[in-house]
Amino acid sequence: MEELKQRILKEGRVLPGDILKVDSFLNHQIDTALMNRIGQRFHELFGNDKITRILTIEASGIAAAYATAQQFDNCPLVFAKKGTAANMSADVYHATAYSYTRSGEMEIYVSHQYLSPADRILIIDDFLANGQALSALSEIVRQAGAHLVGCGVVVEKAYQPGGEMLRRQGIRVESLAKIAAMDPENGIRFE
Repeated sequence: MEELKQRILKEGRVLPGDILKVDSFLNHQIDTALMNRIGQRFHELFGNDKITRILTIEASGIAAAYATAQQFDNCPLVFAKKGTAANMSADVYHATAYSYTRSGEMEIYVSHQYLSPADRILIIDDFLANGQALSALSEIVRQAGAHLVGCGVVVEKAYQPGGEMLRRQGIRVESLAKIAAMDPENGIRFE
């Protein structure tokens, strides 16, 4: 998606530790018009796949997943919660993922009542690097007995192993901007 790539080049900052900061339009302050076009693009890619639910993980993936769910006739959007809460049902699907941005493992949960074997799930997330979050979400889809149609990713760090790992597992992964390389001195290069 050329518009997204141009925004990344214009406003993105590469920080030490292999971090791409795009919080001015993607995951802190959100450019809603751009986000709507991201949702439209995911619908173009997966629109013929009879999606019944969009699944993401809190919090940064929610905006892209919401924009995408609107394009799929406002199908339900479910987000995995990081950790448990007093108001969460005891009947949950559960998976563990390592978070590189938080430097530790995170537990994610989805209530049984929101996913079923009849569902055709599209996972949406803002970033794909090592594939931990998407693997954990895929595990939750497996536990529910639902069909995983694929994963839509706004930005993929293609030089990291996550995308290749998921694709080797037979999971369809569609990324709107694939970064081939990045560093603070040389900037960002797309595939």
